Amino acid sequence: MGSYVLKKMPNGMGKGDCALYPKLMIYNMFDDEEVIKRIHEYSPAFSEGVIRGVLDALAYTMKSVLPMGHSMKIDGLGVFSLALGFDENPEAGYNVDDETGEVKQKEKYRHVCAKNINFKVDQKLIDEINRHTTFERHASTVSQQNASDSTLEQRKNKAIQFIEKQGFIMLDEYAQINHLSRTGASRELKLLTADPTSGIKERGRGSHKVWTLSE
Repeated sequence: MGSYVLKKMPNGMGKGDCALYPKLMIYNMFDDEEVIKRIHEYSPAFSEGVIRGVLDALAYTMKSVLPMGHSMKIDGLGVFSLALGFDENPEAGYNVDDETGEVKQKEKYRHVCAKNINFKVDQKLIDEINRHTTFERHASTVSQQNASDSTLEQRKNKAIQFIEKQGFIMLDEYAQINHLSRTGASRELKLLTADPTSGIKERGRGSHKVWTLSE
């Protein structure tokens, strides 16, 4: 059984029933060791070593075929495809005009690179989850994502305390403890991870990204 809380959208972002939405309570993130262990429990005929080999082979195959313009479909799971974006060259530097001596910043060269991997879930997986799972409301109150009246430093310290207890923090958890929207939380976490003195770094990608303490 899963648990959820009801969230209220910020003002102007929903009308009537659409102003509320259920949000799943996330209690933990399974690492690869836990995933392999659970697959082995489901299919004990396959050793944990074999399962790890299959997962490594899957990651290698994705790395090999997605950049070539192919998508990958795994029945019962979904379709994977590569998302591209621009990456600016940080070594732009400066030019000095020989005639005038004027210093001009070089134009940053933007090249295309892989930015993310898109995933579209197989509807059969959603149907199976709904067939075998019921969801229970966790709290009777409805919370709303409001702009936080605390400072960035205070919100950072909250996140550090959370990480010290849990080992990591997820985007939704940062947003929840600091009363921010997901967009605001994402923006702040980017600022924090870009600052080497913040004590926070990111790990993982996409929906599996978490934030931990810097070593």
